[in-house]
Amino acid sequence: MWAPAVAHILTRLLTREGWKDVSLRPHFRRGWPYWLMGWVLPALMTIAGAVVFFLVFPGYFDPSLARVQQMMAGSASLAGRSPWIIVVVETLTGVLVSPIVNSLATFGEEFGWRAYLLPKLMPLGWRKAMLLIGLIWGVWHWPVIFMGYEYGFSYPGFPWLGPLLFIWITFCFGVFLAWITLRAGSVWPAVIGHAAINGIAALAVLTTTGSPNPLLGPLPVGIIGSLGYAIVALILFFSPGPSVANRASDDQTDGPSSLSS
Repeated sequence: MWAPAVAHILTRLLTREGWKDVSLRPHFRRGWPYWLMGWVLPALMTIAGAVVFFLVFPGYFDPSLARVQQMMAGSASLAGRSPWIIVVVETLTGVLVSPIVNSLATFGEEFGWRAYLLPKLMPLGWRKAMLLIGLIWGVWHWPVIFMGYEYGFSYPGFPWLGPLLFIWITFCFGVFLAWITLRAGSVWPAVIGHAAINGIAALAVLTTTGSPNPLLGPLPVGIIGSLGYAIVALILFFSPGPSVANRASDDQTDGPSSLSS
């Protein structure tokens, strides 16, 4: 995950373009709402997509949480406790702890994608930039997708449909992460948001029985599982979009934001 950050650093060294617009200033005083959005919204969007999936395919929802009970069977301290306690704990951990713990890894990607590539593409316009980043970010994942990451090897349309679908997923994630980056004038909300996505993404596994089609859900890398992200992404995509025109000078001060929507 640190390859994009390394590429960012090497590119700046080779082009000698300087380090004035790296988006590392937190600007927390004026940008805290976007930090909060990055921290909390991924959990809400992930759960929303899972709920829709289970409403469409109720046969895959397991209210008895047999999978969780199996996990608890080997622990004397958990004997006799409700398996829903594990779900609640995992949810709270995903929301409260994962955005911090995962940030060390997600900074590697965000320092490349949102701190460098995003402002380079924004002169093309908000929508073109989002489409290009979604494509580039998705294709960058293709080697691990072909190796079975996210979708495995037995989904319908293997091995091509999974990598193609993942471009849609990175577009949905990317629009959200780009928007909070530009609105905050800092890459840190995207780092937190990306970490939050990774931390909560597998939550629905605990309530799933059987073998649902991973291209559909319930995880947020499926078409239905990603609906929460898709709705937010499409709303933002068709909005005017934030500007990065004055970000370089804005990095020199923590005064009022010069970003406009």
